[in-house]
Amino acid sequence: MHRLFVAIRPPPAIRVRLLGLMHGIAGARWQDDDQLHLTLRFVGEVDRPQADDLADALGHIRFSPFEIALSGVGCFDRKGQVHTLWAGVQPRDPLAQLHRKVDRACVRIGLPPDNRSYLPHITLARFGRTAGPMEPFMALHAALASAPFTVDEFALYESQPGQTGSTYHMIERYGVQDHPYPRSG
Repeated sequence: MHRLFVAIRPPPAIRVRLLGLMHGIAGARWQDDDQLHLTLRFVGEVDRPQADDLADALGHIRFSPFEIALSGVGCFDRKGQVHTLWAGVQPRDPLAQLHRKVDRACVRIGLPPDNRSYLPHITLARFGRTAGPMEPFMALHAALASAPFTVDEFALYESQPGQTGSTYHMIERYGVQDHPYPRSG
C-alpha cells in the first residue's frame, strides 16, 4: 500500500523563512526542510494500480500559474489540545480551485471525495500531549507575510512514517505545461 498526498512545494526562500521561525515552543516537533509543503489533497492508503491511476489522472489537470504569499500563523486543535501549528497563505481562492480539480481527479479514479473544508496552510510543527505555551509564538508571528511567489506546479507525494516523523518522497510533478514532468522515482 502507498500513503499518498498531493501538494505544492514552496520555493527555497519561503522554506528558509519558515525554518527561521521554528523555535521557542517546548514539545514542538518542528518540520524540516524536506517536510515543508502545502497540501492540496490528502489521499491516504491506496494500492499500486490505484496509485498509478491517480498519477495519470493528475496529469490531465490544467491550471494557470498564480501567486500566493505567506499570511499569518494559526493552529489546529482537538478538544482544546493543539496538535498542529501552521503558516497561512493568501489568497485562498486559486488554491481552493486547484484543490477542487485535484479532488475531482481523485473521485474519477474511485476515491471518496474530500468533504472537509479546505484551509490552505504549511505545517510548521506537530505536538503530542504536552506543548509549551504558544501564545508568545502566535503573537510574535501573527503578522507573518512574504513576497508573493508563483505556483506553477504541484506534485504527488508518498509519505512513509518513521521514528522521527514521516519522510516524503515525490512521485511525480505536474506543471502548467501540457504534460507532467518525467517520473522522479
